[in-house]
Amino acid sequence: MFSDAAARSRQSVIDFCTAFHTIRAMGLFDILAKQALGSLAGGSGNPQGDLLSSLLSQAGGLPGLMERFNQAGLNEAFASWVGPGANLSVQPDQLHQALGSDAITGLAGRVGLEVKTVLPLLSQFLPQVIDKLTPNGILDNPNPSADQLQKVMASVLKGGLGSLFGGNRS
Repeated sequence: MFSDAAARSRQSVIDFCTAFHTIRAMGLFDILAKQALGSLAGGSGNPQGDLLSSLLSQAGGLPGLMERFNQAGLNEAFASWVGPGANLSVQPDQLHQALGSDAITGLAGRVGLEVKTVLPLLSQFLPQVIDKLTPNGILDNPNPSADQLQKVMASVLKGGLGSLFGGNRS
C-alpha cells in the first residue's frame, strides 16, 4: 500500500516538473512570436534584440553557419534544410557542437532560459528557418536582414507549433 502511494506521489512530481519545463520552454516561442508579430506590424519586435540575426552574425551568415555544421559532421542535415525534400533532424547535442557553447549560452541568456531548454527548441525550429531562408535551394542571400528573419519566423510560427515538431516543409 505504501509503495503504491509513493509511486503515485513520484509520478505527480515528475508530471509537475515536465509541465513546468514545458511552460518555461514556451517562453522562447513567445519571444520569437512577439518578434515576428512586431515585424508584421511594422515594429521592431523583440526589445532584447534580433535573436536569429545575432546567431547568424556570430556564425558568419548562412555560409558560416553551413561551415559550422560541416565541421560538426552535419553537412547532410544542413544541406537537407537548404535543398528540396524533407528536412533532416538534428539532435540538441549535435546542434550544441555545431554552434558552440558561446553562441548557445548567449542565446539562452538573452531569452532568459537554460541552455538545456533552448537547445531542443532550437533544434526543432532552425531547420525550418533555414529552409524558408533558402527557397531556391541555394544560399542566395548569405546575410538575411533582421526584417527577413522576422518574416521567416512569422511564417514558421504561422504554421503552428505542430508543424515545428513535425518537420514538414511548406
